[in-house]
Order: sequence, then C-alpha cells, then structure tokens
Amino acid sequence: MQPQVFDLLVHLLKHRDHVVSRDDLIALVWGGRIVSDSTLDSRVNAARNAVGDNGKEQKLIRTIPRKGLRFVGTVNGHSDGEPPGTAAPAGGEQQQPALSLPDRPTIAVLPFDNMSGDQEQEYFSDGISEDIITALSKSRWFFVIARNSSFTYKGKPVHMTRVAAELGVRYVVEGSVRKSGDRVRITAQLNDTATGSHIWAEHYDRDLTDVFAVQDEITDAIVTAIEPQIYAAENFRSRRKPPNSVDAWDLVIRALSHHWRVTRTDSAAARALLERAIAIDPDYGQALSLLATNHMFGVHLGWTDIATSAPIAERAALAAIAADSEDAWAHTALGSVYFSTRRLDDSLAEFELALQLNPNFSLAQGYYALALSYSGRWQDAYAATQRAIRQSPRDPSLAIYYGVAAYAQFVGKNYCKAITLAREATRQRGDLTGAYRVLTVAAGMAGQIDVAKAALAELRRTQPNISLAWISTQLPWKLDADREHYLEGFRRAGLE
Repeated sequence: MQPQVFDLLVHLLKHRDHVVSRDDLIALVWGGRIVSDSTLDSRVNAARNAVGDNGKEQKLIRTIPRKGLRFVGTVNGHSDGEPPGTAAPAGGEQQQPALSLPDRPTIAVLPFDNMSGDQEQEYFSDGISEDIITALSKSRWFFVIARNSSFTYKGKPVHMTRVAAELGVRYVVEGSVRKSGDRVRITAQLNDTATGSHIWAEHYDRDLTDVFAVQDEITDAIVTAIEPQIYAAENFRSRRKPPNSVDAWDLVIRALSHHWRVTRTDSAAARALLERAIAIDPDYGQALSLLATNHMFGVHLGWTDIATSAPIAERAALAAIAADSEDAWAHTALGSVYFSTRRLDDSLAEFELALQLNPNFSLAQGYYALALSYSGRWQDAYAATQRAIRQSPRDPSLAIYYGVAAYAQFVGKNYCKAITLAREATRQRGDLTGAYRVLTVAAGMAGQIDVAKAALAELRRTQPNISLAWISTQLPWKLDADREHYLEGFRRAGLE
C-alpha cells in the first residue's frame, strides 16, 4: 500500500469505536494540509480495495453521510484476549499504547519555549513552531504531526521517549525564543528519539524590526537546515538495518545519498537502488519521482542520451503524480522532462506548481531558473537562483545553482558576471559540465579567448562528446537568437 493509504487504514482500525471525521483523517494522514475531496476519496477507495471492500458494498469501511467514516468489520484482539493498551499500569493511570512508525520519517515540532519572561511574546514563540509545522508538512516525504497534537506538550516537561511513544515519531524539533529589547535569539534543535541524541542544533540572532518578516526568515532557515539532516539520519539508520529487512523507503533514502553526489557513477548507483524500490512497490511516489529526476540529471550533464532517458523519466514522473498529485518532487520531475523535451511552457507550469506546493524546495527553484533562462527570461531566472542559494546555502546542488545563475547572466550579455559565477560553480564542483559550458561561451563572447580555450579543454575532459551538433540538438532554447548567441561563444572558443 501507499503510505497514506496504510496510515488511513490504521487510523480507522484504531478508532473503530466511533465515526472518524474527514477533518480528523486529513489532520492525521496529511498533517492538516489542504487536500481535495477527490484525493481523500482515492485513498479511501484504495484502503477499501486493500481489505477486500468496495464503495458499493462498504462491508468494512462505511461512509456515514455528513459525518465521516467508520471501520465496521470484526477485528481480532491479541492472542491473550486483551486488546493492546488495556492493561493499567501499577499507578492506576491508563497509558496510551505506543504508536507504530510509518515508513516515512515522522516528525513532531514541539511548541518553542518563551524564555523572555513576557507573556505578550507567547504569540511569537508559538508562531515560530506553527510555521515550522506548516513548512515541514509541505514535504510529502515526511509525516508531520499536526499542531493540535504537538501543542498538548506546551508548558510541560518534555521526555523524548514519551513523546516518541505517544505521537509515534522518530524525530522531534524543539527550541526556545528569548527576546531582549529589539533583539531576539531563537534556538532550535533536531532530536532522534530512538537514541536520544541531538542531530542538529543552531541559534539565530535577529533585530525585531519586522516581527513577521523575522518569523518567516527564521522558519525558512530552520526548515531548510532540518530537511537534509533528516535525510542523512535516515540514510545512516537504513545502512544499519539487516539486508533482509530493507524496504522501499530504505532503498530510496540510500539512492538519495548517491543522487546528491552528482557524479556519473553515483547516478548509476542511485538508479539501480530506485529500480529495486519500484520492484517492491510499483506505485511508490518518492521512488518514481527520484528515478525521473535522476534520468534527467544524466541528460542535463551529458551522461545519458535524451532519446533513451526522456521516455523512461516521463513515465516515472506521471506515475509519481498519479500516486500523489500534491508532491512537489513529482511535479519537479515532470517539469524537468518537459524542459529537456523542449516543452518549456509546460515545464514552467510544473515548476510553478511544485513551488506552490512547497515554496522551500530549492531543487524546484533551481530547475525553474533553468527553464526561465532557456525561455529568455534571464532576470527572473537569476532571481530564482538567488532564492535557491539563500534557501539552501549548504545544498549539494549549490554548484549547479551557481552555474544556472551564470547562464542567466550570459543570456543577459553580462559576460564578466557570468564568468565570475561560472568560476565559482567550477570551484565547488570540478566536474560540472554545465558550468564549464557557460564559462567557455561567456569568456568567448567577452573576448577572453585564452580563458575560453582553457574552459573548453576542461569541458572536453568532463563531457567528451561535446560538439556544436550536440549543443544544437540537446539543449532546449525557446528563442533561436539565444541558441545562436550560445553557439557563437563556442565558435569563438574553437569548438566545431
């Protein structure tokens, strides 16, 4: 089953003693995000199919008009005859049974402590926590506990093991806010509940000139710092599992670690892992999205042929959207396919939708900038690269974003700035073909022929098949003038 279908079915089973409202299901399965009725209905139908039921008979999952859903089938208890969690502890206090962890990373953001001694600042610390919950929830790769559940711990001593058991989470974000005059210090840390260790911690000092602007800035900074830390922790956890217990998520997270290294060898390794994940679960959206993105990375960097990769990537991206139409990764993957196959308007639409679904998704910003550049909108493209760099200053794709920024400046005929940005990209990644291409053409058009020839030599090292014919057929310009501009830069550098 898809993770959302599984979570929905488990929730109905656990609460089979009463009707579960649609709002409750959305809060649990989608973390309170707004989803369409059709999305919810499709997951309910999939849950029914999984247990041999259907919408017409409703033998097990019954729709109660204007109220919600209820599981009405018979459920066997444990072998000892007692359902889980019914035995009272010695102190007489009834304890809630520990919730099982879904395959995705599960995260709770606890209310940040107001350390200012000023109750009027409570809204600010609560706002930071709520905004982080909202921002993290936009990543469909995470299962984020809804605000109403996380905030039950407000003002109480926090015990990680208890939070983990009661909310069914692997990771907990906590922090504090301390205001003094017109300055505020916000601390945040990400904890692994299984080990009790801190995975990441940081503090942020800001002037409170605009409270809401500061709140937004800090939220973005915390979320973009947390996301790669969770992927790294999940990769470490996955590699410690016995080989026979590895599931589709473990394979995806291992593939992701290879994918971000952006080398030909790692790209092939990631692709093999993703194909194994899809063999386990053919409808696994995350695996399908990443497989499509992986194929397109190979095309953009000159490692694979577009005629071979594009059809595979397009099928995978469309399947990912069918699995979860609100996953920003899926729309970014499809946008990258449209970009490479010269459907630039469709490409821009997919990237814009991805950024509506998750504004903090820096990879979508980077791809959006690339499509804007090839559409001739170089100023918009450059602005998008700056957003990507600001959002994720430690991003594994940072060199690519600098390379795209360089190309945007080249389109605008700002050759010196393009050369500076391309050199920064090649400094960060010595094998980045796109950056060497931009450095070659920018130096050629600027009359720096020695620089252009040196860059072309490096480009031939990283992309031996480079030629004017390859450039004309593989890169998707919207305007003929932009293609001729690019080719002229290569001609001046001596490429044939």
